[in-house]
Amino acid sequence: MDKKTKILLEKGEVLPIMESFYTIQGEGYHKGTASYFIRTGGCDVGCHWCDVKESWDEKAHPIIHVKDIVKNSLEFSDFVIVTGGEPLMWDMGPLTKELKKFNKKTHIETSGSHPLSGDWDWVCLSPKKAKLPIEDAYKYADELKIIVYNNHDFIFAQQQAKKVNSNAILYLQPEWGKREKMMPLMVDFVKKNTNWKLSLQTHKYLNIP
Repeated sequence: MDKKTKILLEKGEVLPIMESFYTIQGEGYHKGTASYFIRTGGCDVGCHWCDVKESWDEKAHPIIHVKDIVKNSLEFSDFVIVTGGEPLMWDMGPLTKELKKFNKKTHIETSGSHPLSGDWDWVCLSPKKAKLPIEDAYKYADELKIIVYNNHDFIFAQQQAKKVNSNAILYLQPEWGKREKMMPLMVDFVKKNTNWKLSLQTHKYLNIP
């Protein structure tokens, strides 16, 4: 990476982009909503069950100017979801500022492991044990999404729920490869803890990309 590109990356004027695509949001509060996804490259969390490990290495993905990223989104839904990787490794301010010029609704999914940057209409906080959220992250969560891989994740979910703001919507979502084993336990948990809701990756059940 040349010096000029590195400076632009630090300013958030360019970003490593693994992919961007138009689809239906499959999970969480906005499931079923037509949305344009922007997946940034780079992640320093490294969940062993991650289904997009190819996003981890930011050097493996093209560096694109935010104006071009936004231009590519204009013909699609007003809902734009930024995910990763871990998007908050990068300054999201320039991207969201440009999206807002076109009245886009800006959503982000983050582990909360880095300080919040950007102007967001919706924040999905999905904490990971490998690298916990910074304390400030819990304040801005509109929804808390805990991925359930094993029994300890129920304990982890309760611990994380105590930290988020009182308006955050609480979701448990099964790790795809463990869904058949964990789903009965999740149903029982939600029936006993009615402040929680179930989230499913409905796009995978319906074969929606």
